[in-house]
Amino acid sequence: MSYSISEKRELISAIPVFSGLPAEAVERLASDSLTRFHERGEIIFSEKDPASGFYILAEGRVKIFKISPDGKEQILHIFTPGNLFGEAAVFSGGSFPATAMAIDKSHTLIIPKSSLKDVLSENPLLAMNMLAVLSARLRQFSELIENLSLKEVPARLATYLELMSAGTSSDTIHLDITRNQLASMLGTIPETLSRILSRMASNNIIQVSGREIKIVDHEVLRSLASGVIRL
Repeated sequence: MSYSISEKRELISAIPVFSGLPAEAVERLASDSLTRFHERGEIIFSEKDPASGFYILAEGRVKIFKISPDGKEQILHIFTPGNLFGEAAVFSGGSFPATAMAIDKSHTLIIPKSSLKDVLSENPLLAMNMLAVLSARLRQFSELIENLSLKEVPARLATYLELMSAGTSSDTIHLDITRNQLASMLGTIPETLSRILSRMASNNIIQVSGREIKIVDHEVLRSLASGVIRL
């Protein structure tokens, strides 16, 4: 099974970073792109693999992670449909700095490096959009480094919950990842995460029901995230 050219055009056009591109540029990217289908748990690319193109996630979920020398997994990102990944390595001209794995059955489009560079040279707006994406990635990594190096695990979890609830009208957060994956993102182990969730619930900061987490006291959660108070 493969996407048709029209389906590829539709997928590419729907992604904000490509908004404003002329039809012929979208057509070039769609024509040159390759369709890939990935089973759950399949490695899409490994750390240090040559970066010959970047990926658009059409369906499913993908995690980007690194493995420490002692075998511990640190999740860097979890991407959902409509996101790009692997683009930074394409611009650097080197290899992928981390590993990508399909969390669910996933479909991706691969945009070859040569096609991207040709379209970029003719469309300065796309270059600005890609720069914005790379800047956002850098900011996310800076926040991740700060959380892992300077904050204790309860503060990391509080920061994550605050970020997840930002810009929503509901106090309830639905986790679309497992607790094991969340623990990996926070640089801890599932048992520690479960204990912290229980302590936050017993202190009436949150309420937990399966994958649903309701924030009961935003003020205390923000104070915990900033390190003003400790759990």
